[in-house]
Amino acid sequence: MLKEERGYIRSVDVADKLGVTKPSVSYAVKRLREGGYISMDSAGLIRLLPPGLQIAERMYERHKLLTELLMGLGVSPDTAREDACKIEHDLSVETFDAIRQHAQRCQ
Repeated sequence: MLKEERGYIRSVDVADKLGVTKPSVSYAVKRLREGGYISMDSAGLIRLLPPGLQIAERMYERHKLLTELLMGLGVSPDTAREDACKIEHDLSVETFDAIRQHAQRCQ
C-alpha cells in the first residue's frame, strides 16, 4: 500500500503506517531480507522480491475485497479499512475463497 501511495517504501514509513517502533520494523526488515522476501538499497528504500511480492499481492487483494465488503455492509470507510487489516491476516484460504466467490456472484 505504501508503494502504491508514495512510489517507494522506507522503514520509517512502515513504522508510521503500522504505529510501531522503528526498531520493531528494523528487526522485521532484517528477517524479511534474510528470507529473500525484500531487498534494501543504500538509500534505505525497500523493494519486494518475487516471493515477497507474491505474498504482498495476495494480502492486498484480501484487504481491498474485505474493505469493500465491509463498506457494502454499511461500515464507515476508515473502520472498514482498519477491520480489513485485522481480518486479512487470520482468514483461512478456504474462507477467503468463499468470500471472493460470493462477492463475484453479487456483482
